Amino acid sequence: MPEMSCWMVTGERQASRIRSLYLKTILRQDVGFFDKEINTWEIVGRMSGDTVLIQEAMGEKVGTFIQLTATFVGGFVIAFIKGWLLTLVILSSIPLLVLSGAFMGILISKMASSGQTAYSVAATVVEQTIGSIRTVALFTGEKQAIANYNNSLIKAYNSGVQEGLASGFGMGSVMLIVMCSYALAIWFGGKMILEKGYTGGEVINVVFTVLTGSMSLGQASPCLSAFAAGQAAAYKMFETIDRKPEIDAYDTNGKQLHDIRGDIELKDVYFSYPARPDEQIFDGFSLSIPSGTTAALVGESGSGKSTVVSLIERFYDPLAGEVLIDGINLKEFQLKWIRQKIGLVSQEPVLFTCSTKDNIAYGKDGATTEEIRAAAELANAAKFVDKLPQGLDTMVGEHGTQLSGGQKQRIAIARAILKDPRILLLDEATSALDAESERIVQEALDRIMINRTTVFVAHRLSTVRNADTIAVIHRGTIVEKVHILILFK
Repeated sequence: MPEMSCWMVTGERQASRIRSLYLKTILRQDVGFFDKEINTWEIVGRMSGDTVLIQEAMGEKVGTFIQLTATFVGGFVIAFIKGWLLTLVILSSIPLLVLSGAFMGILISKMASSGQTAYSVAATVVEQTIGSIRTVALFTGEKQAIANYNNSLIKAYNSGVQEGLASGFGMGSVMLIVMCSYALAIWFGGKMILEKGYTGGEVINVVFTVLTGSMSLGQASPCLSAFAAGQAAAYKMFETIDRKPEIDAYDTNGKQLHDIRGDIELKDVYFSYPARPDEQIFDGFSLSIPSGTTAALVGESGSGKSTVVSLIERFYDPLAGEVLIDGINLKEFQLKWIRQKIGLVSQEPVLFTCSTKDNIAYGKDGATTEEIRAAAELANAAKFVDKLPQGLDTMVGEHGTQLSGGQKQRIAIARAILKDPRILLLDEATSALDAESERIVQEALDRIMINRTTVFVAHRLSTVRNADTIAVIHRGTIVEKVHILILFK
């Protein structure tokens, strides 16, 4: 028992290390990886379900398998000593045992992999349903959600049935070969007594030691099933772990300057999204934004406005051309350092299920309470935060559901302000707000745009009138560029 406990602890430790390494690798990947190769709940499913399978394969089952294997080997060693000729004849069945066990292991591994994929799809359905429970309830989509979940489980059920059949037939084949071996042993043992002078005790000794060894081999079958399932789970996880991202967030190489001025230039850029490589977004796109100015990008949906923001943030790299900051190619900077100089506020602010303070503090490592409060003041968020039940320590709910749209947007602005970025990117930051909320948020934005290079995507005149330059984008091309300073200021 102590040995089993030791193996269990070792398995848990190794599974924890793999889980930690997997998460670290996932966070290292570029945005294109999440666009086309994996989804959220596939990651969660692997970290929760697959690591359990790996833990079983590396834990108690290893100790059990070693014990049963030692019993198998020891039994045949004793059998050879007591009657080598009879044991040699019985050994003729071993290749059949090995082949049936290997075939069973391959089938179980494939079925386990298919089942894990099916359960990942089912988990995605649950996540989407629970995460959007208000929408589901609004459209009375509960039955549809249950039907989708049940349909997702059908594949998992079929995989489980097939895995059980493979295990059953495999185990049955093993036991059939074992019993045939006993019949052969008894028949040949009788001949040895008559022809070679074996005693009955020696024959019984050989048969029982081979019997014990063979039964141990049969009992090792569940261990082999666990190893096969763990191998299938580990293969997927290590496939991701071994992946080298094109844009590496952990890469420590690259330039780190004392500071940047904030000059932005997109020079003859060609770009297509990884998930849609056949759809050309930019075909020789060029744009220049001087330091300290405010540029507005306007145009119809799908024209490429938000793509400009994604390229400046280096979520993606252009297929050709350059994205320059202060005349230096964005690829030459250390990614973590340059992203600390860029702030982003999106149309749909992402808040975490934690306190208001923690959501704002996410913008800067080691931020003090004074810095957080100052950022809230600049973002026009301090007044409503102080009115919350616990002030900055008030929980915002899942995805910020306890706050209004304008309040969430101001928290997101405060988070961006906290890092004091030289470049501020606003991707339709006020488009989803009512007139009053837009006015308050716009006041906050006007405060923080001073002495920064600001790029914002907008549709409303009230938003763009404070810009220095308006660039009209149509199908990935700038069709007009207007200096709005002359018109409104």
